[in-house]
Amino acid sequence: MKREKDFTRLYLCRHGEVAGDGRKRYNGHIDIDISDNGVQQMEMLRDQLIETKISAAYSSDLIRSKKGAEIIGGPHGAPRVSLAEFRERGVGAWEGKSWDEIQAEFPGEWSAWLSDIVHFLPPGGESLMGVAGRVMPALGKVIEENRGGEILLVGHGGVNRVILADAMKLDLHYIFRIDQDFGCLNIIDYYEDGVSVVKLLNG
Repeated sequence: MKREKDFTRLYLCRHGEVAGDGRKRYNGHIDIDISDNGVQQMEMLRDQLIETKISAAYSSDLIRSKKGAEIIGGPHGAPRVSLAEFRERGVGAWEGKSWDEIQAEFPGEWSAWLSDIVHFLPPGGESLMGVAGRVMPALGKVIEENRGGEILLVGHGGVNRVILADAMKLDLHYIFRIDQDFGCLNIIDYYEDGVSVVKLLNG
């Protein structure tokens, strides 16, 4: 049976604003919830995607990602799948700390990270290369299982950048040139010949 189209569309969102004191922090694997404003951001995405044909909604197993998939995917009646492979980067001893706190408490490690953002391992954490090594195989499986469909993935800032960099064949060293705001939407079409096209970035 011939499918209607030869690409699979991924609606890649970042979770909503997280609860907290408003300071920029590395939350990593900390299971922090989204704020009221974060809920509103997810509801806006839900309304924006209401006319799409989402057949499956994926997220990490962290509540800030899962809640987004529940809100956005709910009207579609799509099955929701939570995968640990889509978790944000684990940053070990840095988790829950602000950038200023990390620089003050770990000055040597901070400098090492700036020197090699791809391979550096925070104390007890994982490298950016390690994140890509778990995220991309999981995404490949998701795409293969949903060929020709439209799927939702509510991810995290770092995870989304890895996915977008791969789609655009951008070296991981440059992923922070990709902005990912809370509650943003990206659209990527994955063709059967292996070509990927980014239709929307940080929308």
